[in-house]
Amino acid sequence: MTADSWRNLIEHIGLLYQEYRDKSTREEIETRRLQDSQTDPEETSPREETPSEAEPTSTAENKAPPQISLLRNSNSRFNLWQDLPEIRSSGVLSVLQPDEINLQEAMFELVTSEASYYKSLNLLVSHFMENERLKKILHPSEAHILFSNVLDVMAVSERFLLDLEQRVEENIVISDVCDIVYQHTVNHFSVYITYVSNQTYQERAYKQLLQDKPAFREVISQLELDPKCKGLSFSSFLILPFQRITRLKLLVQNILKKVEEKSDRESTALDAHKELETVVKACNEGVRKMSRTEQMISIQKKLEFKIKSVPIISHSRWLLKQGELQQMNGPKTSRTLRTKKLFREIYLYLFNDLLVICRQIPGDKYQVFDSAPRGLLRVEELEDQGQSLANVFILRLLENADDREASYMLKASSQSEMKRWMISLAPNRRTKFVSFTSRLVDCPQIQCVHPYVAQQPDELSLELADVLNILDKTDDGWIFGERLHDQERGWFPSSMGEEILNPKIRAQNLKECFRVHKSDDSQRRKLGSRNRQ
Repeated sequence: MTADSWRNLIEHIGLLYQEYRDKSTREEIETRRLQDSQTDPEETSPREETPSEAEPTSTAENKAPPQISLLRNSNSRFNLWQDLPEIRSSGVLSVLQPDEINLQEAMFELVTSEASYYKSLNLLVSHFMENERLKKILHPSEAHILFSNVLDVMAVSERFLLDLEQRVEENIVISDVCDIVYQHTVNHFSVYITYVSNQTYQERAYKQLLQDKPAFREVISQLELDPKCKGLSFSSFLILPFQRITRLKLLVQNILKKVEEKSDRESTALDAHKELETVVKACNEGVRKMSRTEQMISIQKKLEFKIKSVPIISHSRWLLKQGELQQMNGPKTSRTLRTKKLFREIYLYLFNDLLVICRQIPGDKYQVFDSAPRGLLRVEELEDQGQSLANVFILRLLENADDREASYMLKASSQSEMKRWMISLAPNRRTKFVSFTSRLVDCPQIQCVHPYVAQQPDELSLELADVLNILDKTDDGWIFGERLHDQERGWFPSSMGEEILNPKIRAQNLKECFRVHKSDDSQRRKLGSRNRQ
């Protein structure tokens, strides 16, 4: 494919990446809903889906690269290899096994979604970054923070896409794409870490510019209204690289689930997935690093030690949870409560390796009166003792600031808050249901049907179509879950998802995850057993 024909291809793609991503995840949700409603999940497997009739195309279009006929119309079906006129007229569908057709679809989606992603990146650069009015408004340092190294990211995507498209053009049946993914991840995808690590600065700069520069706000609003943006916001373009690198890992996982076991293609997919996982983790750490450092400095300024001072700021320490609880006055054995006056407020700061217990004092300060290493904490839920002791639990410090054991009877504001504190304080405590790493045949599962952004450190942000094991749940609408594709754990509202009721689908989900992570089983168990933070 020549450079000119390739650029012509990009111009004809009908879907921006945001549109592709939204459609793709919603189709995944609907497919899983359909499977979940069936007695036998095989009856509704995507591999048996009947291809829709392809729209009539001219002779020129038949000779064009597959992506043009696939994505020209954003309202038509998309991302189906078997719907291409070239495929349907070749007779190859009658020769290939259903499993191979399913694999072809998975590989083809990775290619076409990269083309859609490049189209959106190109729009971010040409329509926003290179806009002359915007250039005059922004100081070079502001533009650098706002757009970071997006030109490097786009160049990497272009090189990656060219190699993928060349592979598609080699044969009507795609041989593999994960070898290309592996090479590009190892050699070029570090640009994503740089871009994503700048995200905190980027978001802050964007909010500040909207607030301080009316001219900036006006130009951005006008640019967003351009029909080529299809109603999408400027911020949706800024977050494209982080969304893409995460999605790319999931697309490779999807391929890995479909390749034949113990084959060369499985080995290549496992290698590609491992390298992508490394990049995604580095991106996540880059985002967290700055916000964590600023947060620790802020907390340090608020604390006054009544006991021996403990240095709070450390490169290896971060906040897991903070908040107010009610401490019962008197000895632990006195469990007959007649009035709320028997409780007094205390404030807890729980870090990944340390707990500090405080009382609020004037001036928005907190006086620390006890502390303990997180590994020396134990919790115990009280049996039903009536309304007065509802949501009460015992916190034991096996070795506190005075080098002795101490116990606190603490009351939370709700059942969910009590359970959240108990799981955060003692992460290895057994939950109501088993985790992914137990390899149990069945476990309650839920799929996300509404995206959720974590509001607190112990919560888990969710993307559409995420599948999670349910580890615990509360009567007031919260779920503690473990996401299958990366074993991240956290709390989220139960209204964000739909429970998967079909045991065969749940077992299939677990089996696929075991296969994805089988390349390093010991590392998988380590990831599953640790706290998500």
